[in-house]
Amino acid sequence: MSDDNETIYQDFKESVNMAPKELEEWLESDESKSVGDSSGGESTGHQSGRRIVEIKRKRKADLDDDDYRHMKKVNQYVARHLGQPPQKEDRKTSRWRYSLMNWGHDPLKSS
Repeated sequence: MSDDNETIYQDFKESVNMAPKELEEWLESDESKSVGDSSGGESTGHQSGRRIVEIKRKRKADLDDDDYRHMKKVNQYVARHLGQPPQKEDRKTSRWRYSLMNWGHDPLKSS
């Protein structure tokens, strides 16, 4: 594994603070399905959430280049969106939180 992949892996472990089962249950909720960029089908974040569950259930040794590319995308999404919290909206029920949760990160969870 390259050093870059190790960094991506460690960042992913920090970015994704939801367990696979927890994320699967969230993805089934109406709130999860209510947010995200979609063209009449499943949103990008929702698709990402399903992929995150697959990645989190793999052994580290079984991760491939596609997994690392997706993990890097997740890290970037979470970092970018954490920097753009809602100003007036209740964070607990905000589209901001719901979108982040589709990507495996609940911003209201303590680290």
